[in-house]
Amino acid sequence: MISLKKYLDMSPDKPRSPQPNLNELAAAILDAYRAALLAMGKSGARACPAVGSDLQENLADLEKALATNLTTSLVEQTETQVEEQLLQWGGRSAEYFKTKANDVKELLIVLAGAAESMGQRDQRYATHFSQFTAQLQTIADLEDLAHVRSSLMRHANELKTYVDQMARDSRASVALLQAEVSTYETKLKAVEQLARQDALTGLANRRNVEEHIEWRIAHERIFCVVILDLDGFKEVNDTYGHLAGDDLLKQFAREMRSNIRSSDIVGRWGGDEFIVVFDCDLNTAKTQIDRLRKWVLGEYTIQMADSSKIKVRLDASIGLARWELGQSMQALIASADSAMYREKALPHG
Repeated sequence: MISLKKYLDMSPDKPRSPQPNLNELAAAILDAYRAALLAMGKSGARACPAVGSDLQENLADLEKALATNLTTSLVEQTETQVEEQLLQWGGRSAEYFKTKANDVKELLIVLAGAAESMGQRDQRYATHFSQFTAQLQTIADLEDLAHVRSSLMRHANELKTYVDQMARDSRASVALLQAEVSTYETKLKAVEQLARQDALTGLANRRNVEEHIEWRIAHERIFCVVILDLDGFKEVNDTYGHLAGDDLLKQFAREMRSNIRSSDIVGRWGGDEFIVVFDCDLNTAKTQIDRLRKWVLGEYTIQMADSSKIKVRLDASIGLARWELGQSMQALIASADSAMYREKALPHG
């Protein structure tokens, strides 16, 4: 209201402002006050939803109370209650954000430890991760949650860059390691293959053939064993030399390998003795032996030390034995060996 003195000092010539209607003015002020209460409640709920719902509800109750039975005492009580509600909301909000900030700081400390550990495991990135760890620890000392969040987002992208690069390097390292392992596996297989082959002829060696025989016995397969002893081979060595004898053995081995079935096994048993394991019965094995006599035994041309060539005829004494259920490998080989010596003792015409 305009003071009385100011009213009296006013010039009578000047037009006076119209006096407001006090009832209308009080009603407008009350409406604005009630709207302000609702706006404060809504803003508090949006600013901190976790603790703002109580503020919004309590202020809404106070606003409703002002709609009816308005008294001076009620207005004064409302003012006090509003102040209390705002103070409580402010305290709870501050505590809530402090807790969240501490959670973020703890996460940063854990992340810093992880980054430091990654740097220790890969020295190529030790400097990067050491700097990153120091930056995270600095962020953890900040009090402004918004600043913490923006800094964390920036450094999280930086960390992702480091991790992506490490992943690419790791894939390259793994690929290189796989290539090296594959190379060693290939070499190992080659060594194993050599260990199972006869060095001169390339056929299966004695140990290899024995493994095949033992496997067939263990699985009770029907099979036969043939022992071939080359007749007159010693004379070839004595007459033409060991190089010529070796050449004859290699040629004979190639012919044997070419004239047996893929399921059968041929090996060098020792010296000028060879062995064949036929996966068949006795009659079929005899047919296969006839094939060997026709296509493998006979005339060979051997290379001499002076590069000249000479023809020799190659024959063999052959012993055949069929495996019987319960028979050992030693007994089976002995049976085939005996059959071979019996044939060798026969007169050759």
